[in-house]
Amino acid sequence: MPFAPQELNTVSMLGRAYSLLGFQIVDGVVGAGFPQKPSHSAVFAQIKPEGSRLTELARGANMSPQAMGELVDELVQLEYVVRRPDPTDGRAKLIVLTEKGQACVSAGIATIATLEESISALLGEQGHRELRRLLQQLLDQHWH
Repeated sequence: MPFAPQELNTVSMLGRAYSLLGFQIVDGVVGAGFPQKPSHSAVFAQIKPEGSRLTELARGANMSPQAMGELVDELVQLEYVVRRPDPTDGRAKLIVLTEKGQACVSAGIATIATLEESISALLGEQGHRELRRLLQQLLDQHWH
């Protein structure tokens, strides 16, 4: 069934929801005293507790290693991460969260929990579960 001209398509709606929620997460984290940019979530959302290689972070964020390297440089300057030698490969470096970086991630997790509560308040518990079920069904298709 075609959409009316003024009606947003599903892809646009998902994109707008993603952007809106992403900015709300950044606002919450910045409000908790951890300055950052929305693009930094490409690192924070996937960095492993033991650290991650730049190439892994870049691949996970669907970015070039050069672009990811720029984000990591910014996070090093903000003292959220450090580069350390990879104990499994002396030629490689691990990107590791500092204590400040761990606190920043914790602020992000707390902000996300608050957003989840807001979604439940808006849609109801059943509506929120249905939204998650439908989104998971889309994600299970492995669309890229």
